[in-house]
Amino acid sequence: MSYSEQELVRREALQSIRDLGIDPYPSEEFRVNAYSADIIKNFDPEKQNYQEVTLAGRLMMKRIMGKASFAEIQDKDGKIQLYVNRDEICGEDKTLYNQLFKKLLDIGDFIGVKGFVFHTKTGETTVHVKELVLLSKCLRPLPVIKEKDGTLYGSFTDPELRYRQRYVDLTVNAHVRETFVKRTKVVAAMRNFMASRGYLEVETPILQPIYGGASARPFKTHHNTLDMDFYLRIANELYLKRLIVGGFDGVFEFAKDFRNEGMSRFHNPEFTMMELYVAYKDYYWMMDFTEEMMEHVAMEVHGTTELQVGENIISFKRPWKRFTMYGVIEHFTGVDVSQMDETALRAVAKDQKVPLDPTMARGKIIDEIFSECCEHHLIQPTFITDYPLEMSPLAKKHRSQAGLVERFEAFCNKKELCNAFSELNDPIDQRARFEEQVALGIRGDEEAMMLDEDFLRALEYGMPPTCGIGIGIDRLCMVMTNSHSIQDVLLFPQMKPEVKQETVETEEKSS
Repeated sequence: MSYSEQELVRREALQSIRDLGIDPYPSEEFRVNAYSADIIKNFDPEKQNYQEVTLAGRLMMKRIMGKASFAEIQDKDGKIQLYVNRDEICGEDKTLYNQLFKKLLDIGDFIGVKGFVFHTKTGETTVHVKELVLLSKCLRPLPVIKEKDGTLYGSFTDPELRYRQRYVDLTVNAHVRETFVKRTKVVAAMRNFMASRGYLEVETPILQPIYGGASARPFKTHHNTLDMDFYLRIANELYLKRLIVGGFDGVFEFAKDFRNEGMSRFHNPEFTMMELYVAYKDYYWMMDFTEEMMEHVAMEVHGTTELQVGENIISFKRPWKRFTMYGVIEHFTGVDVSQMDETALRAVAKDQKVPLDPTMARGKIIDEIFSECCEHHLIQPTFITDYPLEMSPLAKKHRSQAGLVERFEAFCNKKELCNAFSELNDPIDQRARFEEQVALGIRGDEEAMMLDEDFLRALEYGMPPTCGIGIGIDRLCMVMTNSHSIQDVLLFPQMKPEVKQETVETEEKSS
């Protein structure tokens, strides 16, 4: 393996540290009792607090000034200045300062320090170091990032590099760490909200012999011992509804789902869904519940229901706008498609310049018209309700309008955030819907559902009236963190194979 000049210098420093009898990767516990943000916020010289602090983190700056120097350490909360005096950290032996601190410590090294806090003459909160220890040597130089007028410049702003090397991204880009702190807060707020209602958090299988609960193309794998194929789940819906059959009144799960489909700034093949099923409720109740929970999440994460998302101020304050599916299409296209058959819908799609393919039946065509002509208008949180029967094989038929189902989706910032039904609990109707899906699969629809006999058997034992919802956590976090791409809210998004520099150079020579 070849190393850059800077990497070779660091490896030489590593050996020099070992030659000094210092372990560059010690095993002993280093007990931290303070963090940078807390010290900067709460230090008061008059109170003389923080007089025995122990911090650990990366060395991010070092300014040598003779026997007294300044440095900067970055921990999990931020950065704080260090004051290092040769005579105080070394005593009679000046080796630690003259060799280790001045010459062999590099930006990016993890160090631990002990000392007391004071204010410099310029008023900067600083740790006066009394003891210093190397905790881990950094062998690759960190990229240099500079900020001017709120814009980042430097060698680590390229999105592909940031997603591939998230460990570096988190180190040098403070706003990235804040994004994932907010993501954790979003999930915690939702979990606490549902638990406070008495709903039970559960876990269901990721490996499934029959995939279902959504219209999507699955990943397939093989179990050697059982000698059978499994699918990575595309949704956990059918398992959660089995638990409602079993007697739970409310269950939810934050689930990793997998769909073998295209990738974009809104799609990743591995993503997180929260699904909730509550017995004895319907989709009207679930719309109210969703508004209340999303308002709660915004307040917990931001302290307000109004968020800056791109160029828009988005309000999660209740109540949200509501359109029916046919109503929203007519609102934005001027065309009433409610009574149209497949042939007429294809003509509308052509007029609206909506691309179709021959495998699409009536429900899929309506969905494409909505996606192309309506979604981009839905900036504020909006419910789209009462979908055509063909689009929703797991939803209950509408109680008063033939040909529709009791379903809603919530849209925000032009994209779907969640999908909910009054759940179909008639096993005979459900079997017929599954058989229609099988026919669509034969026609060529790769996203059509499979017929799940065990789920039908569960329904035959009886499932009470139930409403369920699935909320896309990644897309919700995009809105809650004002992120442009789904990759920005995933710590480790899927990427194409990395092209090594040596490979690129070889290809250039051969061409």
